[in-house]
Amino acid sequence: MDHMADGVETETNESKQPLTRTLAETLWFPVFFFTGFLVCYLLAFHQPTPHHVKVAVADPAAAARIDAALGQASPGAFDVLPVASGDAARQAVLDRDATAGFSADPAHPTLYVAKADGYMLESILTQTFTPIAARSGGTMAVVDLAPTASGDPMGTGMFYLVLAWNIPSYIVVMMLLRAVTMSRRTKLWLLVGWAAFLSVAGYLGGLAMHVIPNHPAVIPLAFLLSLGISLTSFGFVPIAKQYFPGVAMGLFVLLSMPSSGGAVPVQLVPGFFRALHPFMPMGNLIEAARGIFYFNGVGILRPILMLCAWVLVGVALVAGHALWQKRKAAPEQAVAEPPVEDPVFEMPQPTAVPARHRHFGEPVPVVSGAVRGSEGEPVPGAVVTVMGGRGQQLVRTVADESGCYAVAGLPEQFVDLVVSAPGRYSTVRRILVREGETRREDFELSGRRQPVSAVAGA
Repeated sequence: MDHMADGVETETNESKQPLTRTLAETLWFPVFFFTGFLVCYLLAFHQPTPHHVKVAVADPAAAARIDAALGQASPGAFDVLPVASGDAARQAVLDRDATAGFSADPAHPTLYVAKADGYMLESILTQTFTPIAARSGGTMAVVDLAPTASGDPMGTGMFYLVLAWNIPSYIVVMMLLRAVTMSRRTKLWLLVGWAAFLSVAGYLGGLAMHVIPNHPAVIPLAFLLSLGISLTSFGFVPIAKQYFPGVAMGLFVLLSMPSSGGAVPVQLVPGFFRALHPFMPMGNLIEAARGIFYFNGVGILRPILMLCAWVLVGVALVAGHALWQKRKAAPEQAVAEPPVEDPVFEMPQPTAVPARHRHFGEPVPVVSGAVRGSEGEPVPGAVVTVMGGRGQQLVRTVADESGCYAVAGLPEQFVDLVVSAPGRYSTVRRILVREGETRREDFELSGRRQPVSAVAGA
């Protein structure tokens, strides 16, 4: 009885182990996404607070007075830059040297803002400087030096346009993982064409909805963004493998959006995201687009160079992997089909499944069949090994008492089935696995002949 109990307990533990692994492999991505949204979005946006907002204040004496008052009321919220006059404060905003400008003239106090930097930031600046102007006995005038397009009253429309350029740029790479028969060169040309389509179509859509002004110079910048993200994502596929979705979405969604300064101005988010802002592609396109649309091209050089750097990173990743494959491949493999990228996000994990009496929820076999001897007898215990196009073992299973086997979750590509059994000749068969297609592959293993000397000795 004790032996039976031990056997039942062992069997139960063995049955739980695949379930635990399956749950981990299935749930890691939604758990990762949930945690990312909680940490990156809720943390970044739940309480927008100004951090080191640069304000040019006319008259050095007034600037020192206002700096002391703001430092006491909101430490670290504003950096006051003294300038000579109200015109200089105004020009500092236009030159993007300051987020706002303030003329402390008691008769006509004036706050210069740029709505293109974000309506939320304009609102905070107005609320902050209105009581300062009131202490001088004047009524503050607010002058918007960079009003947004008519279809973007809140100043966030451009953020959603850039989002339309950003997200599809890595989603197309995920979809290309299914195209296992497409060569790397073809995929790269498709990514270039996709980036060109996104940049032009997005610009025309934003123009039609009056979200952006009519400045076509932003089209090549959108092209750089899309191409940089797609090439970098494509280069990450063989490195990150099954974790590619987490890497791509973590980089280009969870980190890029809060640090972009589009939905919430970058001066209002925590320091971690402010530090990311100068480097992430989405934030750089928003900065460059603002410069083109609303500031006569001021401050666009650095963001453009950073977008070019992302393209170069993508090129380096793709070229580096291609060179590594070329050096690793044997001479006979050099003339074979182009290697298939890892389709791990779109395809399930290769798995051995019961050949008969399947239970609800188990994977549907992609390849199944029977292994029999030369006289039609079943060969129980025959080993069926599925090898991938690069020579790696995908899955290994053992035929049941009826000689039947089944495997599921194979990638859509050419695979080799290697069948062997003790005392019998092995056999190999190459087949093409197609999505949604179930194949039956039966094998016959003939017995090995005993050596003549062994027979005579008997």
